[in-house]
Amino acid sequence: MATRRPGWSKARRGPRLDLRKTLFVLPNAITLASIFCGFNAIAIVARDQPSSDDFYRAAILLIFAMFFDLIDGRVARLTRTQSAFGLQIDSLADIVSFGVAPALLMYKWVLSQYGALGLLTAFAFVACGAIRLARFNVLATSATGAPAKPGPYIVGLPIPPASGILISLVVANHAVGGTLGEEYTLGLVGVTVVLSFLMVSTVKFRSFKDLRLNSGTVLLVLFTLGSSAYVWQRYRPEFVLAWLLGVYVLVGFLETARHLAQRLRAALVARDSAPPAA
Repeated sequence: MATRRPGWSKARRGPRLDLRKTLFVLPNAITLASIFCGFNAIAIVARDQPSSDDFYRAAILLIFAMFFDLIDGRVARLTRTQSAFGLQIDSLADIVSFGVAPALLMYKWVLSQYGALGLLTAFAFVACGAIRLARFNVLATSATGAPAKPGPYIVGLPIPPASGILISLVVANHAVGGTLGEEYTLGLVGVTVVLSFLMVSTVKFRSFKDLRLNSGTVLLVLFTLGSSAYVWQRYRPEFVLAWLLGVYVLVGFLETARHLAQRLRAALVARDSAPPAA
């Protein structure tokens, strides 16, 4: 009877599966799903004469893209697969799904009525979003190239909530019949410009990475839930997303004003306590 050589069975089994490398694919697959939603939204609104339903469908796809963008980073942290590659592909996904797609959506929906002004407004949103993402990548990368630990604040309005405000306005407009009066179109141009400016500004917005259970957090959560319930009942459920994103921007303004007041007060105290010049 033939005898097996030592190690023969192990050689036949082949290399063992590295579960960590397999998990690395998961968050990146979720990011690619966000890109697909953004690409699909672009394909819908790029038609010659998209309808109100087309705008609505594109907006819903971008909301799904926001959901995928929200969970891909958390999945990476849970599976401990954060990487520089993941940071870069996430930014590329953001410029597609939250830069080009919502800008084209706004241009085809409203901004095209204003000719060159509307085109420049849409481009400004994409350009400011690209600058915002590039700045974030620089600040979020350590000297070794690995992703740095996120801090409690983000400099400039993140591009997902900036585009989310525009997307939520499309959804809210569809909920009230899909008709948009001329008195609102110029306001939407202004909203797009303001959001573009906020993305490249130095206003700090909460990242909610180190959220602690204290009285301020509890009051903010209670206010957000209560006001959202009021908007849901008083108006329509489709208005809640626009309200929540508006509250996020408002909190950023309030905290920036508080920080400026603290710095000014500290400067005045330092000036008053300084010894008189000889």
